[in-house]
Amino acid sequence: MMLRWLVSLVFMVQVYLALAILATVFTPVALVWRDASFFWMQAFCRWTRFSARVMIGLRSEVRGTVPTGAVLIASKHQSFFDSIILLSVLDAPRFIMKKQLVYVPLAGWHALRMGCIPVDRGKRGQAIKRLVAAVAAGAQRPGQVIIYPQGTRIAPGVTAPYKAGAAVLYAQLGQTCVPVGTNVGLFWPRKGILRKPGLAVIEFLPPIASGLDTAGFLAELETRVEASSNALMAEAGFKGA
Repeated sequence: MMLRWLVSLVFMVQVYLALAILATVFTPVALVWRDASFFWMQAFCRWTRFSARVMIGLRSEVRGTVPTGAVLIASKHQSFFDSIILLSVLDAPRFIMKKQLVYVPLAGWHALRMGCIPVDRGKRGQAIKRLVAAVAAGAQRPGQVIIYPQGTRIAPGVTAPYKAGAAVLYAQLGQTCVPVGTNVGLFWPRKGILRKPGLAVIEFLPPIASGLDTAGFLAELETRVEASSNALMAEAGFKGA
């Protein structure tokens, strides 16, 4: 166990070192070429997936049809790794992210350049209004708007409500919504250093057509995402909390 922890530590050090180096190198490039921010971030995510497989035996797999074009993606969020996998395969992702991430040196600036949308999760009513306004302001950069409908990382086996923000975006954008299930939290937890070998999966599910009311949409979204995530976790040997 100690050896695995030490290897995990070395892995995480090189992950954040790579993040810092790429963010620094590409900052002057992104000043004149906006898409440079997305270019290096996707390269970083692909490197992280590769190095996780080589260093700690954590393989990663994407199932289902990867969406393209303007679409809303509502994903289960268990750890940093599901965001990494999503960014590694999408062609124009824009994450709804917590406001505090803007202040991460350089990387926060690059996230904004890429089109990510910061929100203050602590003020629900204001946050939803600002969320809709921010998404509308960024409409000139069409792509995949990614929201975590439970609002934060949720550990495997833990239940948490699906919040109204996803339904508001679904209604305002008038787009189909692609639900995403995952099991990554079994191998890359929310907290701590230890990373475990195995097969981390994200699964793009069949889209939910536009036009449902708020209650109907949230019920359908939760049913699909939780069923997929539970099945993926069971496949990986998870027995429940």
